[in-house]
Amino acid sequence: MHEVIEKIAKEIDGKVSEKKGIINVEATIAERKAFLSKKKLTYSFQVKVNDEDKTVTFSEMLKEAGSGFSSGGGFDSEMSTGFGFKKESYNTMSGAREGSIEESSKLFGKTFEYNFDYAKVRKELETAAKDKGFKFEYQILPLR
Repeated sequence: MHEVIEKIAKEIDGKVSEKKGIINVEATIAERKAFLSKKKLTYSFQVKVNDEDKTVTFSEMLKEAGSGFSSGGGFDSEMSTGFGFKKESYNTMSGAREGSIEESSKLFGKTFEYNFDYAKVRKELETAAKDKGFKFEYQILPLR
């Protein structure tokens, strides 16, 4: 399974790390830069291979992070500037994530322009697991 995960990580330009038997792949799939601010959308997935039970457990997440200067009006409608950091996450709480990345980006209230196929990543891992005689399990929460 490691070679399949490495192949997928390379295809999505992701970084692979492993901790306590859990393989994590993280890839920036969209980025917006404006004057003195930056926002990025990151897709990550985790895989845990259990050779004894012959199971592969999979979890995925989409998160947005941003930093930089922002401006906004207060109650007195004066403009103010400030420096801040914001981080939001979206877990695929209703099961496997389907659809285009633009749909989930609306959950963050931002507009990103790109194309990313979640289902392809998940299906490729599921097919590889089944081909090797493993049971594929989708887990909503991050793996521990």
